[in-house]
Parts: sequence; structure tokens; C-alpha cells
Amino acid sequence: MEYNTNRFKLVIPEYGRNIHKMIDYAIQIKNRKERNRCAWGIIKLMTGSVQTKFKKSIPHFQHFQHKLWNQLFIMSKYQLDIDPPFPKPNSKEIYKKNSYHPKKVAYPEYLTNFRYYGKIIRDMIHVAIRCKNTKKKEGLFYAIANTMKKNYLRWNKSIVEDDVIFKDLKELSKGKICLMKNTDSLLQCSHILRCKKKYY
Repeated sequence: MEYNTNRFKLVIPEYGRNIHKMIDYAIQIKNRKERNRCAWGIIKLMTGSVQTKFKKSIPHFQHFQHKLWNQLFIMSKYQLDIDPPFPKPNSKEIYKKNSYHPKKVAYPEYLTNFRYYGKIIRDMIHVAIRCKNTKKKEGLFYAIANTMKKNYLRWNKSIVEDDVIFKDLKELSKGKICLMKNTDSLLQCSHILRCKKKYY
């Protein structure tokens, strides 16, 4: 049995292995007229059912066709010598534009650092720090810490000490919220877990 891992790598996997094989076959055709005819046949297969969607809009359809011919040349690794209806793509220009080599998407900070607390906690911290009422501000700090504890238990499903939450809160707030010296404790883990089970 032949596995895909042992076969040649597909340049644009979305078109499948058969299209790539057809392109390789077209490259080997010596007669230019036959080679052009084969290329048009491959383009028709690549177009498929999408063609009917663009029939009513000529500019969009032409743009779509141009894109298909570009992809045909890319899949042939620019070895297909034919007469396309559009200018042949320049491999260096396409690489520079990163059309088929997109940049890696950077993950938001809340997905990489303390992701189990969520983005809302960061928004709450920002609001609490800007609060001018001292009593209300302290109440917001503890509300945030209790919410963090609930989120922590939702992800980790184990007991967590208040000091851990306070330490994380201090780090998330960049040192602007420090509850580590306070004597008031947060909600008990057993109470949070018991309330959590009631919802299941």
C-alpha cells in the first residue's frame, strides 16, 4: 500500500494529487499546441462548479481565471511552457508578495500567558485600576481575584491557594494590584467546586 507521505509533495494541496499529476503530464507533452490544449483542460477542471458563480460578473470572473492560471504555473514550478490568456506570473514577485507564503499569525497575549483566566479578566483589571473610588476599587480587586479563582478551577479542576491567585493578579496587573498582604480570603475551593457541579 502506498502512503501519501511516500509520494511527491503537493504544491497546492487544495487541488488534489490528480491535478498535480495532470500538470506533470502536460509538462512532458512535446507538441506546443497539444500542451496548450491540455493546460486549458486542466483549468476547466480547476474551475469546476465555481465557474457558474462568476458568470454574471465578468470582471470578477476574469480575476478568478487569472488567479487559476497563476496557480497552474505555481503548481508546475514554472516549468510549463504554454501560451496563457494572461501574463505569466513572476516567481520572485509572487514570493515577495507572500501570496502563497503567508506570515505566521501572532497569538494575542491572553492566549499565551495565563490563558485560563481569559481576556475578560484583563479588561476587568484595566477598569479596576482606573477606578477613583477607593472602597469600590478594593471591592473590584477581590471580585476579580474570586473570578480568577473560579476560572482557574474550571481549567485545572484542583485546589488552588489564594497566594497563587494573588501572585498571578499582581503579574497580570503589572504590579498595580497587590493583595498578598491582605488578610481577607477568597471563596473556598470546595464552595466553588460544589456550585460548579450543580450546573452539570
